Amino acid sequence: MAARLAGIEATPLAGHEERIRSLLRLGPAGDDFTASASVEIEGITAELDVAGVIDVAAERRRMEKDLAAARAEAAQAERKLANADFTAKAPAAVVDKTRQRLEVARADIARLEQRLASI
Repeated sequence: MAARLAGIEATPLAGHEERIRSLLRLGPAGDDFTASASVEIEGITAELDVAGVIDVAAERRRMEKDLAAARAEAAQAERKLANADFTAKAPAAVVDKTRQRLEVARADIARLEQRLASI
């Protein structure tokens, strides 16, 4: 798979790029390279051209399903936290756990929306 390892030259891994590419089975990025996925790790952005490697439509459907579930989770947590009886009568640990679930759901929503926009 073609890949560009942006930023590797500024890291201690710069001298090991060829071995990294070999281990990960990454080919060089040619002139017609179009990054369709990327991930950043330790200051290195691995940009991949996954066209033809993954079923983009299936991946989009999976992410949309995950996004719907995250939105439902956030809505449920928001309803509970908006209910004065719940926040007044529920144990503090339960209310805190609901707030944490809401934060996680919101983070998932943001991550999934960003990924969907990029494919």
